[in-house]
Amino acid sequence: MTDKANGIARPERRGREPKVMILSLLGFVLFWLLLAQIKADPELLPGPLAVWQVIRSEALAGDLAHHMGATLRRVALAFGLAMGLGCVLGLILGLWPRLNQWLDPWVMVFLNIPALVVIVLCYLWIGLNETAAITAVAINKTAMVAVTIREGVRVLDRDLTDMARVYRLSPFTRLAHIIGPQLAPYLLTSIRNGLAIIWKIVLVVEFLGLSDGVGFQIHLYFQLFDIAHVLAYALSFVAVMLVIEFALVHPLEARAQEWRRRSYS
Repeated sequence: MTDKANGIARPERRGREPKVMILSLLGFVLFWLLLAQIKADPELLPGPLAVWQVIRSEALAGDLAHHMGATLRRVALAFGLAMGLGCVLGLILGLWPRLNQWLDPWVMVFLNIPALVVIVLCYLWIGLNETAAITAVAINKTAMVAVTIREGVRVLDRDLTDMARVYRLSPFTRLAHIIGPQLAPYLLTSIRNGLAIIWKIVLVVEFLGLSDGVGFQIHLYFQLFDIAHVLAYALSFVAVMLVIEFALVHPLEARAQEWRRRSYS
């Protein structure tokens, strides 16, 4: 959308209708059901009803809640650590270009180290425990957050920065009212990518060396070649992450877009 008065491109309002989301998910379930009917082998590709029955039985037994809780705890801890360290590092690299020249190769190294290598090294150095698991996941995500925030800092509105300097605003006020709102889209990108990547890495960590969690259960039923249980645990956690996405991330994104619309009005 373009402002007719001055030709400035304005961010468009992106509405998300619940009906469309529900219909889209129903379409996915129907597609899955069709594939299961075509394959006609419930041991190889169980249908939605069979997987739902497994989810229900695991939930009633209490196993689903226990393992989901363990995985969510690790995701939350690793996510918070990665976002905190990544945002601080990204701000530093963006605000001090000279320091960025020296540290950028380090960031690129950590950005390109395979997650599996980091997980294995943390297990070997720290041991098969929670500390190693959370550290490995956080290391894998921190560099990505730092790069995203750094790019946001580089494109900050210099006029607003100069205005803050003229009015002698405190560093906290600058961060809260000048830098923060402009970095909101980049922060939301980091949050969305972080949630999408971190929980997958947590499952790998649990798969390789822990004794509980969704990844541990997937490993267990993989060994038993029980695809229904594998899908039940995987899809249950996907459902939780979708709830977090639509209940938390999307409202934050709407607020950030509202600020941008006001800034262009």
